[in-house]
Amino acid sequence: MSTMNWVDALSADDLPADDVKGVAVAGRDIAIYTVGDAVYATDNICTHGHARLCDGFLEGHEIECPLHQGKFDVRDGKPTCDPVTEALRSYPVKIEGGRVFLQLD
Repeated sequence: MSTMNWVDALSADDLPADDVKGVAVAGRDIAIYTVGDAVYATDNICTHGHARLCDGFLEGHEIECPLHQGKFDVRDGKPTCDPVTEALRSYPVKIEGGRVFLQLD
């Protein structure tokens, strides 16, 4: 039986509206996205080129890498166009007590 390890990432007040924010959580570079009322989290480094996705462009549920314009679905990390072929790791998110928590394991 495993227990879920939720890690405090940031204040919910620090979430940008319909945008992406890069944060360091437990030694990992994480991108946190808000799309409407939903919050998602993935690794922040593109799987195609070493670029930070928080420097990219979020449109709806897609984040565009600033380096080669590959795109990922922020809901599950899956690539949505070339040249990206490898998915990002995505993380469960919950908001409690005004804080954003991520399940990293």
